Amino acid sequence: MTWSALQVKRSLGFGRNGEGDRVSGSSVEVAVRCEAIIGEGPTWDAATSTLLWVDILGSEVHRFAPGRGSDAVLATPQHVGAVKPRTRGGLVLNLRDGVALVDRDGSRTWLVYWARDGLRGNDAAVDPAGRLWAGTMRYDEKPGGWLAVVEGDGAARVVLDEVSVSNGIAWSPDETLMYYVDSPTRRIDVLDYERVGGAATGRRPLVEVTDTAGVPDGICVDADGCVWVALHGGGAVRRYTPDGRLDREIAVPVPQPTACCFGGPDLADLYVTSARDGLSEDGLAGAPLSGSLLVLPGAGAGLPSTVFAG
Repeated sequence: MTWSALQVKRSLGFGRNGEGDRVSGSSVEVAVRCEAIIGEGPTWDAATSTLLWVDILGSEVHRFAPGRGSDAVLATPQHVGAVKPRTRGGLVLNLRDGVALVDRDGSRTWLVYWARDGLRGNDAAVDPAGRLWAGTMRYDEKPGGWLAVVEGDGAARVVLDEVSVSNGIAWSPDETLMYYVDSPTRRIDVLDYERVGGAATGRRPLVEVTDTAGVPDGICVDADGCVWVALHGGGAVRRYTPDGRLDREIAVPVPQPTACCFGGPDLADLYVTSARDGLSEDGLAGAPLSGSLLVLPGAGAGLPSTVFAG
């Protein structure tokens, strides 16, 4: 597998209906103008100063280099739900049929193979100990997916089953809490997390998102311990405090933001992926940036990403 270059068009964008940030006045810019079917899973790779992200149904892994203004694309043999960097170099992918390792020379091997008819990999995240938490979902979005944790040696176990659309996963700065989104529930849940052993128990709602048409999708946690969430169908990203209070909402120029993460040299820039899937021709005409990678410079203070220990 080889990387190819995608032309990057960087321009200034504004929030929905020209409103910009509804609360804070942050600007929204276009990092990569493209037509991803379902852009997802942004992750800042500190070792290369690049942002990794995927187009799930486009079967593409992207690596955006802000310093060079370039976006390289790696085609994958299956739909790809997430990509993360590895301690040994290369990448780990949450593919349709399981979790795969991609080495620096492009060779690919299965770490975990769990192919099931009608299922694919979706969002994933690396916990503070270097484990990969990988979600799956049915293509028809009915219950039947799961959230599994995968060790660096390939040992895997299911933590949550009968999930519908396994999405955002993140941890608190003190590493005692894990946050999780199963989108159709319209909740951001919180669990008690143990770094040693990787247990996640006591699942309970932190936030119930019922005041907007958007549903919670991908999430990240900032240095203050606040949870940022992309509202798919809501045209915004929100920040919730650790006690579940909404304290910030930023409109973005796409109706379907999918996930967010902090990146840049000081982890101050919030990157937001987006999707075109499911939008009508009129919807796409009214939101031509759908599928692009957006960035909100100086939106906050992020936490360093953890690298998969495999």
